[in-house]
Amino acid sequence: MKIEPRKLEGCFEITLTRRTDVRGYFERTYCRRSFAKAGLQVNWVQENQSFSQLANTVRGLHFQVPPHSETKLVRVVTGSVLDVFVDLRKSSSTYGRWDSIELSSDNDKMIYIPAGFAHGFRTLTDNVTVQYKVDSEYSPDSEGGIMWNDPTLGVEWGIAEPVLSERDKSLPAWSEFTSPF
Repeated sequence: MKIEPRKLEGCFEITLTRRTDVRGYFERTYCRRSFAKAGLQVNWVQENQSFSQLANTVRGLHFQVPPHSETKLVRVVTGSVLDVFVDLRKSSSTYGRWDSIELSSDNDKMIYIPAGFAHGFRTLTDNVTVQYKVDSEYSPDSEGGIMWNDPTLGVEWGIAEPVLSERDKSLPAWSEFTSPF
């Protein structure tokens, strides 16, 4: 397992080590000791999974406000996504900036996103399963979000008309957002 910092403060790309033989493969997707050594969260309290049937589905940009803000460890089980995360922490040197990474069932990558970030993804293939661990239980009253295609943020999704939920269609713009982080 290789843990490397990304360009946004507190985010880490994790490359898994795949061991293959005639049966298939094995890879360790979490190691408490390796995470602790890198200074990362090790106390996961919930694991979530989403399935998106169609390519070009966008989910996000979502977050939970304090005291239910979440650190996430995201990986793709089937298919491929463009995973996007935006720094919402006012005191951060990377506040208001975004980054992205392709995660797929074939590239052995995960992304570690600390609390205080909005998160979303675009499916690059049909039949995508995304799995992620979080360090805070889901709280419906703490849900928040920002418009996926906000021009101020300028996230490069590579698509103009994605499949969106009704909720994601009505999320506020960055200019209407006041960070609770």
